[in-house]
Amino acid sequence: MSALAAPPDDVAAMMAEIGRKARAAAALLATAAASRKQAALDEAAAAIDRRRTEILAANAADLAAGRSRGLSAAFLDRLELTDARLDGITEALRTIAALPDPVGTVMAEWTRPNGLVISRVRTPLGVIGVIFESRPNVTADAGALCLKSGNAVILRGGSDSTRSSAAIHACLVDGLRAAGLPADAIQLVPTTDRAAVGEMLRGLGGSIDVIVPRGGKALVARVQEEARVPVFAHLEGICHTYIDKAARLDMAVSVTLNAKMRRPGVCGATETLLVHADVVGTHLRPVIDALVAKGCEIRGDETVVSLIAGAVPAGEDDWHAEYGAPIIAVRVVAGVDEAIAHIARYSSHHTEAIISEDAAAVARFFDEVDSAIVMHNASTQFADGGEFGFGGEIGIATGRFHARGPVGVEQLCSFKYLVRGSGQTRP
Repeated sequence: MSALAAPPDDVAAMMAEIGRKARAAAALLATAAASRKQAALDEAAAAIDRRRTEILAANAADLAAGRSRGLSAAFLDRLELTDARLDGITEALRTIAALPDPVGTVMAEWTRPNGLVISRVRTPLGVIGVIFESRPNVTADAGALCLKSGNAVILRGGSDSTRSSAAIHACLVDGLRAAGLPADAIQLVPTTDRAAVGEMLRGLGGSIDVIVPRGGKALVARVQEEARVPVFAHLEGICHTYIDKAARLDMAVSVTLNAKMRRPGVCGATETLLVHADVVGTHLRPVIDALVAKGCEIRGDETVVSLIAGAVPAGEDDWHAEYGAPIIAVRVVAGVDEAIAHIARYSSHHTEAIISEDAAAVARFFDEVDSAIVMHNASTQFADGGEFGFGGEIGIATGRFHARGPVGVEQLCSFKYLVRGSGQTRP
């Protein structure tokens, strides 16, 4: 747990103290040696391996409580930890540990005619607040990415994952202490009181520099509406896959099936499938059959409903839907122009994919689709910081300022200018 073993009656006072400790830790982390940060993360990964039984027991208690409250299968999937998922967490920690340290990296350097040498170098943002719901792995990913980028982090997990998150957090603290870094660099809010979220959104008296929400639409909407500090977030993951007339049938089937059904509850899951009218006769049924065989419900436009037995007519709400479940909306489009227009109208600017062997159609799609991630011949479920080589992600940002797409260590840095002179004065 956090350094505060139990929450005091005054949540505001407790959160203010957490903020003060985070700010003090951030000052130390900003100049911490890269080797210490790497050692802390490697030791945290080792601690998770040592405490595996303890972590899985905590997660089993969270899952049991969640089932008793009637949580959905998709929600429980996001909550569940297994040996394989713990392997993924430790691998991510070690991958992040081995990344080049971004702090102090020279992004650009130039010399002015007057002899001034100007460098733009990466610096930590300061204190990151992360508010998340059911995914206990966010505790490790967010803690590791913030530490690697020289930032302190305040983690506020959901009540459904409180035991799992606390068990993982304890391992991160083990790593910090072993490396001689402040334990307050990664703090987990020790209360499920919703008032703690409100305090974080108000910035803890200037202690928090940016908020990252990880969770459902209601949580992200609240954060975006109430936060008094900058926010890195995506409101929804309404992702599209477009099967072009030049798509290979085998690829259309395998990629679409993975994009929807690998894990239907993740934000990178395809929610709407667009199919070029010229390949309806060859591609539509094999793709739909593969989805249905895996238990996916089909909601389609008039053409789809007329051709696919069991397809349910799609309404306007379906094109706006992030199902987070084995349901997909399917629409037939006249071509790449109509596909791009549909995405422009309904997308949440998260991730879109085109399946095609036509280079011109792909170029149009890449140039004109305005989403954080645009893919060609690949599953939208690759929308993940780990898959991008970032080791993990603190979230997917769909805004246009500072960070967009998976937020990794570089995106958790700002920069400053270093100006070196030799006595110059300005006329």
